[in-house]
Amino acid sequence: MFRPKDFIETGEQLIFAVVADGLEAGRILCFLRYAMLDGAWRKVDSDTANAHLAAHYPQYLHYSARLDARLHAVPETAVIRHFHPRHSLRGLLEVEPSDPVLADLHSLCTLFRRRGLDMDQFGVTGSLQVGMQKHSSDIDLVCYDREIFHRARNVVQWLIAEDHCQVLDDADWLEAYRRRACDFALDEYIWHELRKYNKAMINGRKFDLTLLAPMLEGETREYRKLGAIELQARISDDFHAFDYPAVFSIDHPQADSIVCYTATYCGQAQTGEVVAVAGLLEVDDTGRRRVVVGSNREALGEYIKVLR
Repeated sequence: MFRPKDFIETGEQLIFAVVADGLEAGRILCFLRYAMLDGAWRKVDSDTANAHLAAHYPQYLHYSARLDARLHAVPETAVIRHFHPRHSLRGLLEVEPSDPVLADLHSLCTLFRRRGLDMDQFGVTGSLQVGMQKHSSDIDLVCYDREIFHRARNVVQWLIAEDHCQVLDDADWLEAYRRRACDFALDEYIWHELRKYNKAMINGRKFDLTLLAPMLEGETREYRKLGAIELQARISDDFHAFDYPAVFSIDHPQADSIVCYTATYCGQAQTGEVVAVAGLLEVDDTGRRRVVVGSNREALGEYIKVLR
């Protein structure tokens, strides 16, 4: 089973991040993240990834009818290695750390264990998962159990209070803000992030927690884009606010929900709050409408903002 946060490698020395559950017509929906360029593995941004595939491997460019979006897709038969976050974390914790990033991963997981978290329900994704970490790399953990994920957020809050971990400082927040290309002011970005408790610093290194709960029923429906939309709405249910994708039920005549495919706005709002949202309006074959935030990787011009 292929799930978001997994990585896959093909025989052409391309490593893709999986972005959707399961298969579409025998293909894994994904996006190119690492490629062997000039004899070395390199992380590639969206434009470079698209250009590289268009020039050399156009068979991996794909239009997804399910998502009504252009992304990348790899036939299951083309995969030579499947990186599972759970397996990767288990393997990394069984060996002595060989660099500072791994040492900090060990320290963080030790703190989590001491607070009673079951690390068998966690995995590691990102650069650590595929062995591409640098001295400055973040730690990206994924949790597969909803209750344990929210307990982990409480543990992060406790670790910060006890100074075992720290909140991001001004420079860290600014770096994260610039990387996320958020479509509102820095102080608003920090306000939203501080109350999530899904990221902090350990030994000066940022770590993130992501929830990957079981696939939601209905997520295999096909959607058709209707165009850009901006609206204000009250959040009626935030139960899936930290899922991938995050889902916020709303009270609004034009849409039933906000669905977010970018980590920037995961956990962004809580039940009862009023948000301003900009994204793409989509409709499925039953007539249900949703606003999608993160229709492209950078989510430029798309946002969820609590109105305070």
